[in-house]
Amino acid sequence: MSALDRFRLDGQHVLVTGASSGLGAHFAQLLVDAGARVSLAARRTDKLEALVAQLQQGGAQARAVALDVTDPQSVARCFDALADDGAPDVVINNAGVTVTKSVLQQTPEDYDQVLDTNLKGAWLVATEAARRMVAAGKGGSIVNVASILGERVAGGVAPYAISKAGVLQLTKALALELARHKIRVNALMPGYVVTDLNRDFLLSEPGDKLKSRIPSRRFGELADLDGPLLLLASDAGAAMSGSLLAVDGAHLVSSL
Repeated sequence: MSALDRFRLDGQHVLVTGASSGLGAHFAQLLVDAGARVSLAARRTDKLEALVAQLQQGGAQARAVALDVTDPQSVARCFDALADDGAPDVVINNAGVTVTKSVLQQTPEDYDQVLDTNLKGAWLVATEAARRMVAAGKGGSIVNVASILGERVAGGVAPYAISKAGVLQLTKALALELARHKIRVNALMPGYVVTDLNRDFLLSEPGDKLKSRIPSRRFGELADLDGPLLLLASDAGAAMSGSLLAVDGAHLVSSL
């Protein structure tokens, strides 16, 4: 197998959470292009169905499944629904939310919403996936989508930064315990990536000020995450587990 072939996912079953928009929807198309069969999960099944139909028109094997990552029973039902296709070979743990307010205005409800989705939800999905992989007698790869805010902070998003810091430690803890089962666990740490949700801000005057503090003087594009995600998901990264992979144009290493 050539080095480039090791990035392929031909015939592998990949579950993507938070797949109805943004990074998750982009990852779905990327994984299909790499040869995977994809199961796309989110709370908003209407958007999922539209994406699945689009992928199927292109010849992909894709399905939609309802999932609320904050609910253990919903997580179990999601994996049960996939049982006829076997336990996933790869899980892209992508579901996430944020609440943007000053720390003095953040409420306990805000905190719970963000931590329950971003950290507890990542834990619930990853551990259930691992149990299913072990029961199936096979290894696998779990990719937790974190953020550079897991290592640095920004104003107005304290619960988000706290949750993503937790995801990084979650990644390392799971990597340690699951290695004996041939399950790899790594984290992808995007910097500021332009999506439909943030495009107006990032392309505004305040966005330009933010961009000026990034050493590369550019925001990321969704395509910038393609190679790093496939590296962590595929056999190209077979010896990687517990790795935290920043994709941020040197933002994390910028001077204070």
